[in-house]
Amino acid sequence: MESTRKNVDERVVADFGKEWKTFNQEGLSGEVLHNAFNQYFHLFPFHKINAQSVGFDMGCGSGRWAKLMAPRVGTLNCIDPSPAALNQARANLEKQQNCTFECASVSGSTLANASQDFGYCLGVLHHIPDTLDGLKCCADKLRRGAPFLLYLYYRFDNKPLWFKAIWKASDIVRKGVSALPFPAKLLVSQCIALSVYWPLSRLSWLLEKLGVNVSNIPLSDYRNKPVYFLRTDALDRFGTKLEKRFTRSEMEQMMHDAGFENIRFSDRTPYWVAVGTKR
Repeated sequence: MESTRKNVDERVVADFGKEWKTFNQEGLSGEVLHNAFNQYFHLFPFHKINAQSVGFDMGCGSGRWAKLMAPRVGTLNCIDPSPAALNQARANLEKQQNCTFECASVSGSTLANASQDFGYCLGVLHHIPDTLDGLKCCADKLRRGAPFLLYLYYRFDNKPLWFKAIWKASDIVRKGVSALPFPAKLLVSQCIALSVYWPLSRLSWLLEKLGVNVSNIPLSDYRNKPVYFLRTDALDRFGTKLEKRFTRSEMEQMMHDAGFENIRFSDRTPYWVAVGTKR
């Protein structure tokens, strides 16, 4: 009951702390990081923030997104329930003097309500017991009219049935792998990265060069990404015991119910990324 009331799963938090210590993102080149940042933030209304803006990175992990957002704003509040992840974020953001750090869950942050000019939460709320409640907690922190960027795992609602069937099979594997002790799930996930992620992503790269539409090839989104990303995301995907997925319409309804309006969705991978403004 305690974990549910706090809207956090302690084992998931501990595993993500170990993940960010293992893959601390320190070695990513500027170009690679910028490309990854733009995949999500191309939708964000940067014209609505400035050098005095105050906002939050909810579930900041290693601080990889904060590294590129912090120079654009006045203060960036980095929040994560994992002490290990937050320590890695501090190390990665040591040159950013305008970042604050709080070890807290989405429902436990001490940020004052209606105090933030913007916020974002990428790849986090599908790993907590109550996603809608977490979204409402994010909305509570924002001023009226503040932009909020959200990324949640999609339920493959824009993919054919055979694609969904592959995911269902992979999810059975995930449930088995995620139950293992961390050293074992790390080993298995890295084997998956090199034996599944790498061949399919490189096949997609080759087919695209030949003029083939690769959008429905599994893992094609990794075709231009370094192996480090594949290894990180394989652990993220197969090592996490709590994973939820949403259709675009479900995500839009949740954002509306949480207090957002003017909701817009990205038309490119990863799905689903959306931005809204606080009502």
